[in-house]
Parts: sequence; structure tokens; C-alpha cells
Amino acid sequence: MSDRRAELGAFLRARRARLRPADVGLPEGEPALRRTPGLRREEIAELSGVGVTWYTYLEQGRDISASAQVIDALARALLLDPDEHRHLRDLAGLAPPDTPSGEGERPRDRLRLLVDSAAPNAASVYDARFDYLAWNTPYALLRHDPLTLPPGRRNLLWMMFTDAGNRARMVHWEPAARAVISQFRAAMGRRPGDPAFTALVAELSEVSPEFREWWADYPVRRFRPATVAIDHPEIGRLDLEVFQLRPAEHPDLLLVLQVPAGEDGRRRVTSLLDGRRDSGGAPKSSALEGGASEGGAPKGGLPARRPGNRPHPG
Repeated sequence: MSDRRAELGAFLRARRARLRPADVGLPEGEPALRRTPGLRREEIAELSGVGVTWYTYLEQGRDISASAQVIDALARALLLDPDEHRHLRDLAGLAPPDTPSGEGERPRDRLRLLVDSAAPNAASVYDARFDYLAWNTPYALLRHDPLTLPPGRRNLLWMMFTDAGNRARMVHWEPAARAVISQFRAAMGRRPGDPAFTALVAELSEVSPEFREWWADYPVRRFRPATVAIDHPEIGRLDLEVFQLRPAEHPDLLLVLQVPAGEDGRRRVTSLLDGRRDSGGAPKSSALEGGASEGGAPKGGLPARRPGNRPHPG
């Protein structure tokens, strides 16, 4: 913590030093009267609406707390760009800032290219709230086609707890569903007070008794290497090894790969894809703009129990 506070102070000093009064609408004054480059501490304090002493302590790395509102005000006063704003929040121990409206559109074409390149492995991308953003044809054939969910409900938790077809196909639905809840609870903890998370929890609590009961237990667990087993109507029992990755350019998104375990499983999946391609009946890969109803944490990784393999929620 002390190292992070020291780094926070160093970052604030560096960003304050690069600004000139004219950059923030202040009169330049006489350059000779400024003993150090950049703005004075009292000027940043005034621009951000905080006390000079408090801001001085923050730059000195003292053990003081800073709310999200104050950190965001400092980011505005220091004219931080989105990457710098995110870094400032990281140093302050806060969740990433919300993306302003109209900025940072999800790169739909890049997401589609990413998931398509993963075939024959099932691939899907989620935002922070576990809304589907993109998926490939193997995911739609092996796991679930998100387009069969109603608009505004294209979400991993909604699929897991309300789709009877998915429940029937999964060899061990309950441990997988519990794992998803645990991961979602951890993701929600990184965005306290987010109304989108709160609304999803309220809606699922109304329609799913299991979700309502398990959510009340307050499960929290992050992802661990896991295997999900499915009974596919065309190619039979299939074990899928689950991997979770985050794109560096969008660390709030989550890429989930579900890889057939063993060469036999890979051959059967490839045969299924080839047969659907020849008949023209395979679902198309897709990417949704901005998520199904809005990001994540997303989790397509659905751990399942099999002999010698514990389910790993989160």
C-alpha cells in the first residue's frame, strides 16, 4: 500500500508539472515567479475542488483515502487522457472509470475476427456484466446460440439459469451454474453500486429460484482451470477444457475458449462443423454492438464435475 501511495504521488506530480496555466484557462502571469515547472499544488486543488493540504498529502504519499469522485475530479483538472485516468484509478485502488458515451466503441470486427480464428474451439467474448459481445460458430453449435435469447437477455447468467436446453445438455449443470454465480459476484464487487449489475440480479432473482437461493449465500470465487462436459445431440459426450483470457486493448472484456479435450473430441467437433457447413445450416458467428443489453466478467468458463475433476467456480 505504501508503495502504491508513493507511486500515486509521483504520478500526480509528474502530470501537474507538464501543465501550463494556459492549458487550464488560468492567466500565465510572470514565468520568473514560478519556482517549479507546471501548475502549483494550490491551483490543482482549486481546479478539482479539494483542499490544498489534502492534495499535498496525496502527492506526498501519505495514508489518506480518496473517493472515486475526488480522483475523477483530479483527472479532469490534470487533463488526463483515458489511459492516464485509468492508471490514476488503479493507483487509488478504484475500479476503472466508466467509458464516456460515444467513446470506446467495442471493436466489433476485431472481436469477430478473434473468435472466428479460434475455430474449431468454441470462443465467446463477454463484457464486465457477462453480456455476450461476440461468439463463433463452434460456440453456437456446441454450447448455445445467444441469438436465441431475447434482446436485452443475451447474457451468460440469463442463459445459464433460464434456458432449459442448455441445462439439459450440460452433464453437471449445478456446479457450473454455481461457478458462474461465484465469478459474477466477484465481478460485481469490482463495480459496487453499478445499476446494471443490480438490475440483472433483481431480474434473475425473480425468475430463478436457484439463483435467488445461491445468491443469498454470497459465493465469491475467481476462475480456476476447469472442464465442462456436455451431451451433444449429434456427437455425444464431449469434454471441453476452459481457458479465460483478457485482450490487452480492452482489459474489461473477457475471451473464453472451450477446447475439445483430446484428439477424438477435436475430430468430432471438426466433423460437426464440416457437416453443417456442407448443408448450409450452421449458425453464423456474430458480434453485438456494445453488449446485449448495455460489459465481462464475464465468464463463459462453465466448470463441470467429472471423475477426478472438481468444478472450479470463478
